[in-house]
Amino acid sequence: MDPMSGPHVIRGSVALPEAELAWRFSRSSGPGGQHVNTSDSKVELSFDLARTEALPEVWKRRALERLAGRLVDGVLTVRASEHRSQWRNREAAAVRLAALLAEATAPPPKPRRPTRIPRGINERRLREKKQRAQTKRGRSGQDWG
Repeated sequence: MDPMSGPHVIRGSVALPEAELAWRFSRSSGPGGQHVNTSDSKVELSFDLARTEALPEVWKRRALERLAGRLVDGVLTVRASEHRSQWRNREAAAVRLAALLAEATAPPPKPRRPTRIPRGINERRLREKKQRAQTKRGRSGQDWG
């Protein structure tokens, strides 16, 4: 299976626009073999959310609002350095970015409509409550000789 398996879909027919992704590679910290000091396996993937044309306008507004704390000048950056190979880190970063955007552009949840508690259930609760109070009142032990 090819790790760079085509475009990373955000949702529906919208995918990460390859042309708008900026990659940066640097040396990764952490363990590695003989090759480790010469290979740039850490990946930084940047996506200019503020200027992109790839997202529907509504999604873009939603994402800018929700990711405000993560953006630097409207640019969203994701890092990946958990794999030794740059290729796998690139894949991980792209997947992470797609997931972030999918979450940030999701429509807000429908407001919860409170449901009515059936009368029988409410009455039973009150009955049991009275019963418990009665039991506890009986424990006060004033007339215990």
